[in-house]
Amino acid sequence: MTVVATMPQRELIDTGLAGPKVVALGGGHGLAVTLKAVQAYASEITAIVAVADDGGSSGRLTSGLGVPPPGDIRRCLLALAPEGTIWAELFAHRFSGGDIEDHSLGNLLLAALTEITGDFATAVDVAGRILDIVGRVVPAANEPAVLRAVADGQEVLGQAAITKARKIETMSLGPEDLTPNSKAIEAIKAADQLILGPGSLYTSLIAVLLVPSIAEAWQESMARKYFILNLIDQDGETLEMSGADHVRVLASLAGIGGPGMIVAHDGDLNVPPDHTLVTIEPGDALVWGWDVVTANLASTTAEWPEHDPAALTRMLHRPS
Repeated sequence: MTVVATMPQRELIDTGLAGPKVVALGGGHGLAVTLKAVQAYASEITAIVAVADDGGSSGRLTSGLGVPPPGDIRRCLLALAPEGTIWAELFAHRFSGGDIEDHSLGNLLLAALTEITGDFATAVDVAGRILDIVGRVVPAANEPAVLRAVADGQEVLGQAAITKARKIETMSLGPEDLTPNSKAIEAIKAADQLILGPGSLYTSLIAVLLVPSIAEAWQESMARKYFILNLIDQDGETLEMSGADHVRVLASLAGIGGPGMIVAHDGDLNVPPDHTLVTIEPGDALVWGWDVVTANLASTTAEWPEHDPAALTRMLHRPS
């Protein structure tokens, strides 16, 4: 594979070089890895982040204060921030005891900024300036969303519960009057490159695509589109699902299909017990309008299988 020479995004901006406007959608740890990858070549970066997390520190803050879940937002902010600064360390710090045990200070700061500014999206912008991020992090909606699913014939409510569900048949997102963040729609319409994933299929990727107008804006866009498959299946929601299953679910539950490129791993990987590698054959993707490109995408240093940002850079910044 040809490796494309790149320079850091800050240098691209400083020199005025015309890299693509990149918009990445999702949530959780996967989106943060993609954001690290695209900094090598993008002239503008926008992360559009799901707002349906109801577990852990985020869930406690949402239920207690009514703010949208800040955890995935915080991860994306840190992915776009310079490493090693005191502000980055503060936003990443997690408490280990007392009434605030397991809360991240970054989550608490985002909740505080929301109360101070009166608006979650504004709070995220302020946090981005504090952290001196490259690009922008945009919540898909400006209020908490609630995921609902029917799995194996039973209704399942909330992201945390859905992550453990099997045989998910339908999904929806509430409240009924949920309004998309207009800046998210504008970013998708202006993008040169759209990237989905990697991340939890139902509770991160479909969760962001179910926000009204997001999926429609994706489908109508003429940007180059990429869907990054997970390396392995996940306990509960995608256990034993193939890459083709992921593509089918995207089409059936979120209305997302090609034309575009599916980015899949092909190489050695230490797959944990009771998990399987997520693979896809080109013919299985073509029926949904996707092409497939593969390479060794796995990190060699992570304890759990995850994508290597440099490998993703080479796949996402290839000659046309």
